[in-house]
Amino acid sequence: MTPDGRDAMGSGADKRLSAGRVGRPHGLDGSFYVTGARPRLLELGTAVTVAGEIVKIVRRAGTDRRPIVRVHGVEDRAGAEALRGQTLSVATADAPRLAEGEWWSHELEGCAVLDGERRVGTVTRMLELPSCEALEVAREAGGALLVPMVKDAIRSVDVAAGRIDVNMRFVED
Repeated sequence: MTPDGRDAMGSGADKRLSAGRVGRPHGLDGSFYVTGARPRLLELGTAVTVAGEIVKIVRRAGTDRRPIVRVHGVEDRAGAEALRGQTLSVATADAPRLAEGEWWSHELEGCAVLDGERRVGTVTRMLELPSCEALEVAREAGGALLVPMVKDAIRSVDVAAGRIDVNMRFVED
């Protein structure tokens, strides 16, 4: 996820999911830590784009919280250091399928948020909060609102229709 909470780059068919950023090198073999990591997108063999090149992950170690990866073509510490700060991204089409009731952030951005038939606003981004994820909603009346991604607050999500039905009784206004 990017620092502003967004997880997708590009538009249309070329949309990509941010998998994190290249952090400091780890060891001498070209491995590096990934900061802001999305572990589901950093599996061994996954094709990632880094510094404009599409390369495969050839090593995956560490933990989901602090993953360590090495990509094809980066064979030493200097190579890893040269990539430091670069974004790692995965083509949306290559991303793992999510379970029912799960969505990538970019799928929800732009969806209309309604409380029954009353339009509340539009999703601008999804945020990862300490207790849950939340939708940031630009309100129709101005200002912003956070809607927690919990079943009491979210009645339904229809990505194809671009609609999210929320129960405003469970949303702090």
